[in-house]
Amino acid sequence: MRGRGKERAWEEHLPHDEGEGRIDKGRDKAQKTSEGQATGEKSKRGQGKRSHVTHLPEMFPVGPAPWPRLRVLWALWALLVVLLAPWRLWAIQETQECTWQVVLNNLESVGKNDTIDHFVDQELYTVDKVFDLLVDAPIDPDETYLGFPYYLKINYSCTGEVSPVNFHRWKIEQLQIQMEAAPFRSPAERCDAEEVCLMSWYTPMPIKNGSVVMRVDVSSNGLGPFIPNKRFHVNINGFLERGRDHELQFTVGNELFHLIPRHFVNVPSRPLWYTVDQTPVLILGGIPEEKAILLTDTNFKDFFLVELSIDSCWVGSFYCPQASFTATIYDAIATESTLFIRQNQLIYYFTGTYTTLYENNHSSERWVRVLANECIKRLCPVHFHSNGSEYVMALTAGKNEGYVHFGTITDGLVSFKLLPRDRSVCNAILVDNCSITWAVFIAGDYNLLMLVEIVGPTSSKYFQVVSYDLVSDYLVVLYTIPEFIPDARGLEFLMILGTESYTNFPMVPKGMSYNPYNNLLLIWGNFLLQSFNSENFIYLADFPKELSIKYLVNSFRGDMAIVTENEEIWYLLEGSYQVYQLFPSKAWEVYISLQVLQQSSRYAPNETMVTLFYEDNKLYQLVYLIDNQQGRLVKRLMPVEQLLMYQQINNEYVLERQGSHLTLSFSNFCPFTVMRLQELPNPQIYTRQERYRAQPPRVLEPWGFHSENSLAVYQGLIYYLLSLHSKYDKPYAEPVHDSTWRWWKNKKQDQEYYFYLASNWRSAGSVHVDMTSYEKIYDLKAENELPERIFLDKGTSYSFSVFLTARKPEVQHGPSFQVLSPVDLAVVLADPDCIEAMVKEKVLVNRNSVLFWVTLSDKRSCFDQGISGHHLMKTSMLVNVLGSSGHCFQNTNRGPRMQSNLMVPVLIGCPPGKRLAFDITYTLQYNRVQNKHYFDCVKVDPEMPCFLFRDIFYPFFLIQDLVTGDSGSFQGSYVLKVVGGGPTLDTIKEYSEEEIYRFNSPLDKTGSLIWTTENTTTTEDLAFNIMSHNSLGIEWLCLENSPCHDTIPHNIFAPEFFFKVLVSNRGVDESTYCDYQLTFLLHIHGLPLSARRAFLILLVSASLFVGLVILYIVCCLLSPYMVKVCNILRWKINSIIGLESSYTYSTPSDSRAFSRSGTVSWRSSRLNSRVVYKGAEENKAET
Repeated sequence: MRGRGKERAWEEHLPHDEGEGRIDKGRDKAQKTSEGQATGEKSKRGQGKRSHVTHLPEMFPVGPAPWPRLRVLWALWALLVVLLAPWRLWAIQETQECTWQVVLNNLESVGKNDTIDHFVDQELYTVDKVFDLLVDAPIDPDETYLGFPYYLKINYSCTGEVSPVNFHRWKIEQLQIQMEAAPFRSPAERCDAEEVCLMSWYTPMPIKNGSVVMRVDVSSNGLGPFIPNKRFHVNINGFLERGRDHELQFTVGNELFHLIPRHFVNVPSRPLWYTVDQTPVLILGGIPEEKAILLTDTNFKDFFLVELSIDSCWVGSFYCPQASFTATIYDAIATESTLFIRQNQLIYYFTGTYTTLYENNHSSERWVRVLANECIKRLCPVHFHSNGSEYVMALTAGKNEGYVHFGTITDGLVSFKLLPRDRSVCNAILVDNCSITWAVFIAGDYNLLMLVEIVGPTSSKYFQVVSYDLVSDYLVVLYTIPEFIPDARGLEFLMILGTESYTNFPMVPKGMSYNPYNNLLLIWGNFLLQSFNSENFIYLADFPKELSIKYLVNSFRGDMAIVTENEEIWYLLEGSYQVYQLFPSKAWEVYISLQVLQQSSRYAPNETMVTLFYEDNKLYQLVYLIDNQQGRLVKRLMPVEQLLMYQQINNEYVLERQGSHLTLSFSNFCPFTVMRLQELPNPQIYTRQERYRAQPPRVLEPWGFHSENSLAVYQGLIYYLLSLHSKYDKPYAEPVHDSTWRWWKNKKQDQEYYFYLASNWRSAGSVHVDMTSYEKIYDLKAENELPERIFLDKGTSYSFSVFLTARKPEVQHGPSFQVLSPVDLAVVLADPDCIEAMVKEKVLVNRNSVLFWVTLSDKRSCFDQGISGHHLMKTSMLVNVLGSSGHCFQNTNRGPRMQSNLMVPVLIGCPPGKRLAFDITYTLQYNRVQNKHYFDCVKVDPEMPCFLFRDIFYPFFLIQDLVTGDSGSFQGSYVLKVVGGGPTLDTIKEYSEEEIYRFNSPLDKTGSLIWTTENTTTTEDLAFNIMSHNSLGIEWLCLENSPCHDTIPHNIFAPEFFFKVLVSNRGVDESTYCDYQLTFLLHIHGLPLSARRAFLILLVSASLFVGLVILYIVCCLLSPYMVKVCNILRWKINSIIGLESSYTYSTPSDSRAFSRSGTVSWRSSRLNSRVVYKGAEENKAET
C-alpha cells in the first residue's frame, strides 16, 4: 500500500456484477458476501497477481489529530496495495473482464472465506509476543509493536470461462503507504490440488489518527490477465457498536432487513449532501412515511436501511403552522463525525464514536433535538470545511422568519447561532415581508449568501441575492433577479444587462450553488444564471424554461449534473455555456440498447433513480431496479462521455451516395486529433503527498505463503513505520532528514549477517525482515496528466506543455511560411489578481501540430502568512482548447475520456509538509568554533545538549520539506522569544503576554531581560529584535527581575535552566507564505548566582573553613596534655582493678566467705591475673 504521495483518480470500469446493491443483513455472519465478492472463486484459485492497494484518508481532517494533533488541510490517507504475481501463471483461454474485490477482515476472520467486516473497532492490539520470537532480526526488542484491528483481503474475479489453474510456486501517509500484499492460503474443506485451492492476498489496514475516510487503490504488476486499477472506500463507521454478545448494532436506530418496493418505486430522487472528501458515512432520507434512512460507509458499494430511534414529535403552533404530519426524513446531511436530519419542522443530530478524531469522547448516546422551539423549513449543506470546523445551516419560518441558524461542528461538538446578529434580513433590506429560500456559506470570505423571496405591496413576488459578512455584521443586496425569463433569441447565453427583452415565463428561483475553486455562483429554478463575481450574471439559454430544477450535483472539478422535477438529467461543463440533456435522450436509448445486448444486470425496464452523486470525479447513480418481480438497489456509473459521443454522432451525420449505395459520413467537431501533456514536473513538490513503501516480511516457506504469525509481524512493522513518521515531527532536527533513519541506524552494519541467516533458512520465527523494504519515497515521476491539485507558495510556479495536432491545417504563403492552426489554447484563471499564467506557442509545421508551454505562477499578493497546510486560499486553473468543450474524447481501455477541458484546483498559501526545525548539529559545531570551546552538562542528554551561560549563543534553523526530502538552512528573518521556562523539566511554566514582553523586549526598563543581542533590527513597533542566520548571536543576561536570575543550585554543580523558546517568522519574513512557528526547549547551564546569594555562600563557606582550622590548631596544642591525662586515668583504673583481685584471693575466712568468693568467674581471674602480678612486682620494686 502506498500512502498519500500520488493520488490517481482511477476511472472505474465496472464489470457486469459491479454495483449490484444489497442490504448487508448479517455483518457478522460468515455466509454473507460482499457485493460481487462471491463470484470469483474460480479466479481465486491461481490468478497470481500482484496488486497495489492505495489507502487514502480523506482530505483535511477537521478534528484535531492525535497523530499528530495538528489539523492539516489535506490529510489524504492512501494505501496502495500491490499484489505480486507467481513465478508461473497459467494462460486464460479467452479475453475476460476482470475486476478487483476488496473486503475488510478482522483478526478472527483471516483465512475464512466469504466473511465481511465493517470498520468499527479503532483500538490497536499488541503483537509483542510474535516479535519476541524474532531474537536474531533487525528490530529493536525494547520497542512496543502494535497491530491494527483489520486486514484488507484482496481477490479478483473474472467473467468468462477460465481454465483450471494451480499455483506451483510463488514470489511474493496527505500520506500514502505503498504496501505489497502477502499471499495467504485459505483452508478448504475439499481440495484436490497439491498445495492450494483457495487463496487471497492480505495487507494490514492502518488507522491514521485524524482520518476516518480511507481510499484503497488496487493495481497489479501487469502479469497475467489485464485487471484495471480500482479504488475502494474503506471508512470507519462510528455509528456501529458491538453489543453484549459482540454482534454489531447501530447506535442511531434499528436495521431493517427488507427493501419494500413502495419505499423506492416512483418516489422522487433526492440530493446526497455531505462534506466533500471528509465524510465516512453517507445518509439518504426521503423514504415515504418512514423515519428511515439509507446509510453506507462504502459510498453505496453496500448499504443499510436503518429505522431511526427519534421521538418523531410534531409541534404545531400559531407561529409554526403544520398542515400535516409525516414520518419522512426530508433533509439529511452527513459531516465527518455528525449526522443531521430534518423531520417535519424539527432537526436532530447524532455524533458518532470516532476516537481517531478527538481525544475526548464526544459521541452521542441518542439523537439530540436542537432548536426545539424553532420552526425549521429546510436544512442547507456546506460542502467544504474551514478553520477546523464544518457547518450546516437551518432556515426558519414563523416567528424567526428572515434569520438563519448557523451551525458549527468542531471536534464533534455542535453549536448554533442566529444570523444576522442584530436584525433580520427583512429589516436590513427594508421590506415588511420576506423569506429566505436558500443559503450558501463562502468560508474563505466568511460570507453568507442568501436567496431572499420578497412579497411586495401588491402581493407580487421577486427575489434578491443578499450578502452578509459574518465578521463585520454588514448586509448588502448584491443582485435583484429579473421577474421573467429573458428572451435569448437563439443564443446559447445572454449577459443580463437590464436592456434585454423578456418572455412571459416568470423566473422561479429555488436554490443556489457555489464552487469555491472558480468562484462560480449558480442560481437555479426553471432557469440557470451563473456569475463569477456574484453581481454580473449570465443566462444559460440551453436549459428549457418549461422545466424546473430540483437539485444540482457539483463535482467541484469543472462539471456538474442537473436533476429536474420530472427526473431528467442534464449536464453542464463549467466554463462553457451549453447544457446537454443526458436522460432521457436518443443517446441514452442507444446506450441502453447496447447494455441489453450485453445482458447487463445493472439496467432493467422498470427502474427509479434514488440519487445522483460524484465519486472520484465520476458521476454515479443509485437506482432501484425491478427485474423478474424482484427489487434491488444498484450503484452504477453514469456514462457521461459515451452519451455525449452518441449525441454528437446522432446529430451530426450526412448520408452521401457513393456509386449505387448510401454511406454515412460523420462530422467531427473536435479541432484536434491528438492532445498530450508533456514536460510535467515531478508531482510531489506540488501535490504535497508523502509516500512510504513497505513489503511484507519474507517467509521461509517453500511455497511462499504467509501464516498468521507472519501477518502479525507485518502489522507490527507497518505500525512502527507510521509511528516513526509521527514521531519525526519534533523540534530538534535529526542528523539525517529521513523518518526511517532511526529504525535501522544501529542495525545496518549487521545487514549482511541477517541476509546470511535468511539465505540459509535460519532466521528466527521463519521470518526475515529486510531493512531495505521500508523506506520513504521522494522521487515519484509524473504520469503525463495534471495533478489532482496544486499547492503554490509565495512566488512559486508550475510549468507544463500541451501538444496538439490540428485536424485541418491552413497554409499561409507570404514572407514567412507558417501554419494557421485552428487550435487555440485558453487558460482561464479563477483569481487573476492572485495567480497569472503565461502561454508560449510554437507551431510545428512538419507535424501539423502546435506546442504550448504553460506556466502558472503566484503573484505574491493575495495571501498573508499561515501555518503549514492551514487557511489556504482556494482557486483554480482551467486549460481549455477553444471550441472543443463536449466534442473531444479519447478512447482508453477503461472507456472514453473527455479531453480539452482540464480543471486543476490551486491552493495558495503555506503548503503542508513544510516545517522549521532547530538545527542542533550545525548549532553545536558553529558554537564550538566561535567560542573556542564547548562544555556540555555533567549529565549528558544526547537529545538535548546543553549550552554554557557565559558563551555567546548562535542558533541555526532548518527548513525541512517532509514531502520531497529537501532540507536546507533557513535564510529568512525571524523573531525569537522566551515564552516559558524553569530550573527543571517538571517546573517549566508558561509566561503571560506581559511577562514575554518584559523578558524579551529591548524596550524593557524593569530589569527583566533574559537575553540581548547586538543586532539593531527590530519589528515595526520596536518591541522585539529581528534575527537571521547572519545574526551576531545571543548573550544571556538573566537580569534581576527575570525568572532565571538567582537560580538556586540543587547540587554542588552550577545552576541550570530550561528555556522554552518560540521562533516565528510571522510579519518579518517576506520570502514565503509560511508562518513558521517552532517551540523548543533550550538547556542552559553555568548560570551565575546573585551577588547577595554568592556573598552569603562565601560567608558560610569561609566561616566553616575558619572554624575547622581553629579546631585543628586547638587539637594540636592540647594533644600532649590530653595524652598524659588519659594515661593517668588508665593507670588509676588498672590499680583499682588489681587491688580488688588481690584482696579476693589472699584473705579467706570461713567456709562461707570462701564459698562466696569462689563464685567469681575463673575467666575473670585469668583476665585480671596479669594485672595483679604486674602490680605485685611494682610493689616489690618500690620496697
